[in-house]
Amino acid sequence: MTRRRRRSAAGRSVLTVLTAFGVLAGAALAGAAPASAAQAGGRLAPGVTYRQFDVPAAAGTAHAHLLTVELDNPHVHLDLLYPGAVAARATVSRLADSAGAIAGVNGDFFNISETQHPGVEATGAPVGPAVADGRVLKAAVPKGQRFGPALPPGTTTQDVLGVGTDRRARMDRLGLVGSVVTPVERLPLQGLNQYALPQNSVGAFTASWGSASRVRATCGTDTDRAAACSPDTYEVTVRDGRVVSAADTPGSGSIGAGTTVLVGREAGAQRLRKLSVGDPVTVTHDLVAASARAPFEFAIGGYPVLRDGKPLSGLDDSTSAVRTVVGFAGDGHRMLILALDGAVAYRSGMTIAEEASTLRTLGATDAFNLDGGGSSEMVTRASGEQAVTVRNHPSGGAERPVANGVGVFSTP
Repeated sequence: MTRRRRRSAAGRSVLTVLTAFGVLAGAALAGAAPASAAQAGGRLAPGVTYRQFDVPAAAGTAHAHLLTVELDNPHVHLDLLYPGAVAARATVSRLADSAGAIAGVNGDFFNISETQHPGVEATGAPVGPAVADGRVLKAAVPKGQRFGPALPPGTTTQDVLGVGTDRRARMDRLGLVGSVVTPVERLPLQGLNQYALPQNSVGAFTASWGSASRVRATCGTDTDRAAACSPDTYEVTVRDGRVVSAADTPGSGSIGAGTTVLVGREAGAQRLRKLSVGDPVTVTHDLVAASARAPFEFAIGGYPVLRDGKPLSGLDDSTSAVRTVVGFAGDGHRMLILALDGAVAYRSGMTIAEEASTLRTLGATDAFNLDGGGSSEMVTRASGEQAVTVRNHPSGGAERPVANGVGVFSTP
């Protein structure tokens, strides 16, 4: 649920955390899990703590759940939670339990519906780039094709937050670099496991995509997600370096190891039609960071709201909602992972501007907004517990299946 309210000048001031621990840890909130030491606040594992507290906001008091993760602890690391395929969804609790995480939150915005394109299924795939365990999963969709609120000025769908091989968190941008080499030409690769491809482009789909239909990738335009699907498409399947089949319409179904499906639209489709069964084709792809920093072990899409201790200009300060945000401090060695509670008493949430101020008050120098509303969720698992517990109350009344999330892991 989203609530709109114009903020007063006083509401624009830096927020102050009312309590260090959960003042309502034992309150009888609707749907609350049984109280436990982990729920009220405390250490989940060496280098990982959980607590909850109230935050004053313009639309009313918000209730926050916070994970603090010390990345300089050698027994702690973060990684992407996802359902095993880019084009798939699962609840945060299922993602965390399947991966063995001790905590986690929801992640990137995703292709949740397709009401503008009758007969086209939503893929569930996320908007931005994704890297899991050092492996590239997907690249970013065009800016005009994203789901979610408007991006702040100066941000793009290529923005990510992640942790590098140096075990330090950072925000960066990940752009796709790739090519399709055929017997007659070299084509730029402009998509990788994306639910939307740029106009006139060729994109690649691999086993990481999953079994969802690839038709959605040819719908909309670079500036209008709701625009009609392209009438000019072509698909080529490459296995072990050679074309094995072609079709005028993108297909569906699992893609095997050693196989790449190339999908073209408009000019991209016309160039793929030059290929014949048996032709040799080489496809290369990688995500390249804008900064010359350590390669990402884990990265997830969203958008920055706080950089070098300063909120970004143009942040929304009028729309309040339940939100999830990740920040870092200590030169990237400490992560702050926050999800707001969606219980009725707190469902008004906070604005993006308030979110940035809250993270700064908590000590973050940089912060990154993730999906919110009914997707906002935090789970934790204390020592000895077999499964995670949902710590906040999803605003929709139940867990929403999501595309991915941020997982916290602890090793003995």
